[in-house]
Amino acid sequence: MHVLARLHEHVANQRKDYNHKVSRELVNRYGLIAFEDLNVLGMTKNHNLAKSIADSGWSQLVSFTTYKAESAGRVVKQVDPRNTSQLCSSCGVVVKKLLKDRKHHCLCCGYVVDRDENAAVNILKRATA
Repeated sequence: MHVLARLHEHVANQRKDYNHKVSRELVNRYGLIAFEDLNVLGMTKNHNLAKSIADSGWSQLVSFTTYKAESAGRVVKQVDPRNTSQLCSSCGVVVKKLLKDRKHHCLCCGYVVDRDENAAVNILKRATA
């Protein structure tokens, strides 16, 4: 049992180290860092995604980035995540898609882009509004 506890601690330390490195890189490179204000606890109730969400340490990354940004005079904003991947970042029309749909294709304006890139543009727009 002691060996298992050490393995869990090792994995937690790796996650923490990775989040420290990513947060430092973000703070060093950008004056404004925007995150979706995700309900991580609520998301872990989805049994299909719970392990992946818990393993990623999303809340820890936001926390580390926030305190490092404050020390460096940078800004961290958390925005409403509602429809960030559904809303067309080009024309503003909601384009419904399933989670498996990885491309954003707007029938209204013809804009085609990766779903995550579309969401990132929408998150940035909300953070700078």
